[in-house]
Order: sequence, then C-alpha cells, then structure tokens
Amino acid sequence: MKNRLATLVGALALSAAASAQTWIWYPGDYEIWLGNQMNNRRTERGAFFPPFWKTDSHYVVVEFSKKLDLAEPEEIFIAAEGKYNVKLDGKLQFGMPSTLKLPAGKHSLNIKVWNQSTPPTIYVKGKTVNTDKTWKVTYEDKEWIDESGKASDTSATVYMDAGCWNFDGATQLPSKFSLVRKPMKAVSSTPRKEGVLYDFGKETFGYITLKDVKGKGTIHIYYGESPEEALDTEYCETLDKLLAEPGQITDLAIRNTRKLYDEYTLDNSKAFRYVYVTCDPGVTMQDVSMQYEYLPEEYRGSFKCNDEELNRIWEVGAYTMHLTTREFFIDGIKRDRWVWSGDAIQSYLMNYYLFFDNETVKRTIWLLRGKDPVTSHSNTIMDYTFYWFLSIYDYYMYSGDKDFVTQLYPRMQSMMDYVLGRTNANGMVEGMIGDWVFVDWADGYLDKKGELSFEQVLFCKSLETMALCASLAGNTADKTKYEKLASALRSKLEPAFWNEQKQAMVHNRIQGKQSESVTRYANMFSVFFNYLNADKQQAIKHSVLQNDSILKITTPYMRFYELEALCALGEQESVMKEMKAYWGGMLKEGATSFWEKYNPEETGTQHLAMYGRPYGKSLCHAWGASPIYLLGKYYLGVKPTKPGYEEYSVTPCLGGLKWMEGTVPTPYGNIHIYMDKKVIRIKSDGGKGILNIPTRKGMKAMTIEPGKEQVFKY
Repeated sequence: MKNRLATLVGALALSAAASAQTWIWYPGDYEIWLGNQMNNRRTERGAFFPPFWKTDSHYVVVEFSKKLDLAEPEEIFIAAEGKYNVKLDGKLQFGMPSTLKLPAGKHSLNIKVWNQSTPPTIYVKGKTVNTDKTWKVTYEDKEWIDESGKASDTSATVYMDAGCWNFDGATQLPSKFSLVRKPMKAVSSTPRKEGVLYDFGKETFGYITLKDVKGKGTIHIYYGESPEEALDTEYCETLDKLLAEPGQITDLAIRNTRKLYDEYTLDNSKAFRYVYVTCDPGVTMQDVSMQYEYLPEEYRGSFKCNDEELNRIWEVGAYTMHLTTREFFIDGIKRDRWVWSGDAIQSYLMNYYLFFDNETVKRTIWLLRGKDPVTSHSNTIMDYTFYWFLSIYDYYMYSGDKDFVTQLYPRMQSMMDYVLGRTNANGMVEGMIGDWVFVDWADGYLDKKGELSFEQVLFCKSLETMALCASLAGNTADKTKYEKLASALRSKLEPAFWNEQKQAMVHNRIQGKQSESVTRYANMFSVFFNYLNADKQQAIKHSVLQNDSILKITTPYMRFYELEALCALGEQESVMKEMKAYWGGMLKEGATSFWEKYNPEETGTQHLAMYGRPYGKSLCHAWGASPIYLLGKYYLGVKPTKPGYEEYSVTPCLGGLKWMEGTVPTPYGNIHIYMDKKVIRIKSDGGKGILNIPTRKGMKAMTIEPGKEQVFKY
C-alpha cells in the first residue's frame, strides 16, 4: 500500500507539468501484461476459460537509464509504478525521491523499479530531462563489484530502447488503462417465457446495466448473438448469475459483492445482440441497458460505389473490424476473445486500409511473440508462427517503421531458431509432437501428414522476411544466412509439389512421394507471393481457383487469400460477384457483423452451430471483414511499393461497377480516388506515387503530384 501511495503522490505532483514526456517500460512487457489481462477475460457459461498456450509475464525488476549533458542545473520530477531507487552518477539517493536536483554537466541517471503485479514503469519530467523512447532499459544488470569495491571494467548488460505508448500525463498510469464506455439502450424489450428479451439492434460489446433492482432473489442473464441463443438457457455460450439482497448485489460467478445503488453494472463484459433476463419472483427491476465499450478509432479509410449492397458490405466489415479492434486485434468478441496470429495478420492488413492504427499492430505483435525461451509455435500452431513473421514484413512495408523491426529482431531470431531446429532432412517443416498444423476449418478431409506445400510456402516467405529484417537490424551475417536458406527452400518447392498433369501444387508429400490431393491453399499463396511464373499462375487460376471440384473454402479466413489471389490474377469482376454472393449472403441472413464461417447451403439455426455446439460459431469475427482490404488494395488499387509509402502505386479497377470512390490512409496522410468509366480523379497528401491508367494498349503510368487533385480521362 505504501509503494502504491508513493507512486500516486509522485504522479500527482507531476500532473500540472507539461506533457513532453511519457511513461516508459521494458519493450514488450506492458504489451504482454495487458494482453494477459485481455486474454483471460473469456468465460463459457459463467466459468473462467483461459488460453491453452504458454503465457509469459513481464520482468519484475527493470532498470531505466539515461546519459545526460546539462547546460544548467535542473530539477526533475519522478513517478514510478512500483518500488524504486534512484542513482545519480552511481550514487544511491535516499528513499524513493519524487524530485531530484541535477547539477549542470554530464551525468548518468539510473532508476531501478520492482513490481510483481504490473510492469515496472517510470515517468520523469524536467525542463530538458523527460522520459521517452530514447531512454535505455534492461531487465538484467550484470555489473559486479569485487572485494575491494572496484566495479567491473566491462559490462555484459544488454540495453534496449524503452517502450512507450501515449500515456503522456503524470496521473495516466499505464496499469490503469481502460477502453472507452458509453451508455446504450436496447431498441426493444419483449416479454418471453419467464423473463424479458432485450434487443440492442446489432452485434455489440460491453457491460449490462440493471436499473432499480429491488427485492431478494436470483437474477439470470443469458446472452446471445441471436435470439435463439439468448432464449436457450441450457446451451447459450455466455451467461451471468446475480444474487440480489437488500442493499447489495453479488456476482456469483466471480463472488464479488457490491453495494446496490440506482444502477448496477456487471464487472465482466460480454458480446451480444440479445439479452434474456429472468428473475426470481421476489426480484424486480425497472430497465436493462448497457455500457458499450470500444477503442476510439478514426475511420480514415472509406469506400462508396453505385452498388448499395457492396456499400453495406463495406460498412458492416468496418463495424466488424472496429468491434474486434480493442487493446489488441482479437479474433471474435464472443469467442474466443483471444489474440491469434492467423486472425491478427488479416486484421493488420484490413487496418492499413481503415484506421492505419500502427500502435495496436505493434502491441499485438509483441504480445504474440512473448518471451524467450521459445517452447512452442505461436498459439501452438505452426502456420501461425509463419504468419507472425509475415506480419512484420507487412507492417514495415505499410509503416516504414525501421525502429520497431530493429527492436523486435532479437525475438525474431530466437523464434526462427526454434523453427529451424524442427526442420526435417529436406530442410522442410512437418508437424511434430505438440504442433497444431491448422491450415483452415474445412468442410471435408484435410490431410495434415507429411510435408504440406502450404506450410513450406509460408516458411519460405518467413525466411525471406528474416533476411530483410536482418538487413534492417544491421546484421549482415544473418542476412546472408537467411537469404541462402530461403533460396534453398524456394528452389525445392516446384520439384517437390508441382504436378504437371494436375497443373497445380499438390497438397502434401509423404516420404518423398506426392499425394494425389490438390487444395487451394499453397496454390493461392504461391500466386500472390509470385513464387510461380505467369503461365503456372494462370494454370492455377483455371485448374484450382475456378475449379468447383477442388475442396471449397467456407471460412472468410481463407476466402481472404483465395479472393486476393484471384484479384492478383486480374479477376476483379468475378471476385466482385463472389463478395456480393458470400458477404451479401450473410447480410441476407440478418448479419450486423460478419461471421467466423458461412456456408450458403446451411439454413436457419444451422448457421449458428460450430465445434459441435449449437451456438459455438462467432457471429462477429475479424477475419470476416476482408472486403475492406480487397476493396482498398485491388479496386481502389492502392499499395506501397517502398516501405512507408515512400513510393506507391495506384491501379484502380471498377470490377463491374459503374463508379467508385474512396480513401486509403498512409503515413503521409490520405490518398483519395474517384473512378467511373471515363474519368479517374486522384489526390494524395504525400509520397511518390504512380497511377496506372487502363488504355486499349495496356496500362499507362502517370506521376501523382502530392497535394494536387488530378483528373485523368481514359
């Protein structure tokens, strides 16, 4: 309690100070801690349901240091989350000082913090001395002193640049971060059975609030993404149970009792559209509402066209994306409410065309990596490890943030060391004990044995990503090593998996022998990774992607990549029809957010079932929002060609539309495009861009002038 008081007193003393400073921590630690808070909020029918993969934690002792060169004396203010000491030029200061006078000249300032429950963080404010990402941090002080008192001449301590976010106020403690809430009322309430069914109008997320609870007895709250789920008290996925008594109310799931006032808001958040509330005969209440919880985001990306159904698809996709963009990019808001690497990489890509929120991308990448030693694949899934590597490549291309890649690179090295330690004699990966080889949820048999072509393609791209990141980190030896490994593996892909008769990559190879199975996965990734020549890519389009006899994809997860491959092959018009049929099909079923899986052949409550449970399917899943990405990249046609949009291309394609317009966010600002069948209008805020205009003789490249609206007739 005293430690906490010291923290708050120090923080309050700083609250009036200017905010050129920010709270800092060991890089990745706050992200891992915050992720643990979020990943462990999931419940199933009132029971706590934690993740099943390894959970890392923050370092409990962290030292923060800064080399100073002051032109004049200066007084600094200090606050910390945790118990701390301060050294100035190696001399310990008394107690836990909230202020410290620094003489003019060169100095070393060190602050060491211990905190078992939350990440050690500090906040320093002075005229020129302020905490920011230029401070150095370490979790392991390897200095030593011999029996004479002499300190070591050399240091093995590894220092990193400090981590930070936007906690710029002295009282804005990182450990107290929470999302924004706002009250929302149900759009209707209908007496049903023994209770009342409340409809909030669309899929939502937050905390139920009960008004004017009176009497003594039990209150049951059943949540549903559909009315069927909320009303099915035996099988709904989430529920709450409260005990009302005079003057107090107890949440029985978490055994927490609070005083009862005019309104009672539950402690745990839920995802729902419908809420069914029943009460014992002795209990009454006036109303049920909610506190909607969300991460404030600016909708920088936009899309509109002559097709109202497509406009609605974009809007619902954007809403789905916003619901699943929280402290991190999560998979779904009902379940799993976890951070999965395969889901996250798609969220990042959609984010680059909607919010361009780099901070949530970085937090999620840190969380998914965790700490050394590496003992399993990301989320235990082999393919998800590769997606983690690929997501860093994507982040660098869209953001140009070299510092983040450099900071993360040591953990990339150890992750890749783990992968390389599990390759077979052919230098390929196969599922080993403890590995989950996922690929996709398939409506049919999907063989996971042997060398899967899909996994090798992802592995190869991951090695190429490692070579790029090694170069950014200045590690030329690693760059050479990974380039050789990537080249060696890529040279094996076609001989191992290409089947001339089938005109496709086969699904897998067992003991050196190709299987007879052809699936879409490796084929579509090989297309947009450009791993095959143009003739083979066209062959794949006909023999696989447009072949109904090949196992169909029914998840938006892999439809994302399937439709991207078709767009990369110039099939925007057919993809437009697919988007309208698939996502439009969900809208026709009443979707207000997009689902984890959609099979047009199912009807009624069949759409709600998954995992052997009648309501197991998530009806708000991030990977369902992929039209945002497809429309931004392949219809508006905007993509970076050099990191951070230093250079970019715009190749707009109507794909059967009469007209379209939209905005794509970049680090320089926005790129706005309008296109109809005669004219293209474009305005860009920065970067060096090339507009590719369709003509009868092919594409014509035109230079985009920043800050100027240009009109091109074609």
